[in-house]
Amino acid sequence: MEVVCRDLAVEYVSSGYRIRPFDGLDLEVGPGEIVLLLGSSGCGKTTLLSVLAGILRPLRGSVRVAGVEVTELSARSLRAYRQRSVGIVFQAFNLVPSLSAAENVEVPLLAHGTGRHGARGTARELLERVGLSDRLSHRPAALSGGEQQRVAFARALALNPPVLLADEPTAHLDYIQVETVLLLLRKIASEGRTVVVATHDERFLPLATRAVEMSPRPIVESLEPTTIDLGPGEIIFKQGDPGDRAYIVEEGEIEIVRPRADGAEEVVSKIGPGGNFGELAPMFGLPRSATARASKPSRLVGLSPSDLQPWLTKHALIDN
Repeated sequence: MEVVCRDLAVEYVSSGYRIRPFDGLDLEVGPGEIVLLLGSSGCGKTTLLSVLAGILRPLRGSVRVAGVEVTELSARSLRAYRQRSVGIVFQAFNLVPSLSAAENVEVPLLAHGTGRHGARGTARELLERVGLSDRLSHRPAALSGGEQQRVAFARALALNPPVLLADEPTAHLDYIQVETVLLLLRKIASEGRTVVVATHDERFLPLATRAVEMSPRPIVESLEPTTIDLGPGEIIFKQGDPGDRAYIVEEGEIEIVRPRADGAEEVVSKIGPGGNFGELAPMFGLPRSATARASKPSRLVGLSPSDLQPWLTKHALIDN
């Protein structure tokens, strides 16, 4: 089953601010493919999985799964889509503590109308497939992290969905358990399923058909300094943009602003001559956390973050 996203944008509210983790994202994943969503925390990996699962509606854009436009489905149709088309493996496993491994896998089957006997048989088969035939009656507290993860995979496959979404599936596992999960994902994809994995774990790379970088890589090379002249209101970068340079204000004033949930705009700080900003995004591979614009005619020097401190030290000595 093919998954196709076009011009996708998502916006949500966090601590009173509007956050847009990605804007204009395109993605295509075909049957049998394993695609990794790579990036640091907060870059939108889990958010994108939620959109693909029909849990979160995007601000803009198209999500088509097997030719069906997910963004246009009614609430009732979305429930059916989530039951039949996508299996989700959550980072925290989300197993029911009071139920056994087999009973946890039976839950989606029973909710879908499968009889008790049929649900029990399917759960047993799935748990055998993931190597847990001797753990059917164990509750989550009696299972290791890797075993709980495999129960979560079995539950996600209970209704035989053509698309599997996995959020940080190795986050709580040791290296032996990680190997088991990698082999399991390869087997799931080989059966013709479309698999999308959100992770920061680059051990997945040899397994994947390809990887999608959800956040820019940290800038390590030195960039030539550049001078930028701006008029009042001109924007240097917007919240959510990738970052490549840090900036020093030579003349004028720069406002750092964030959009609030109520539609208003908050000026977080104002930076005058001699001040600097914008180094954290390129240094740590993060999207820009705010918008920077000139509040008056301004001149900036843009340079790589690794050159920021030497530049400041050199020019401070010259000025003195």
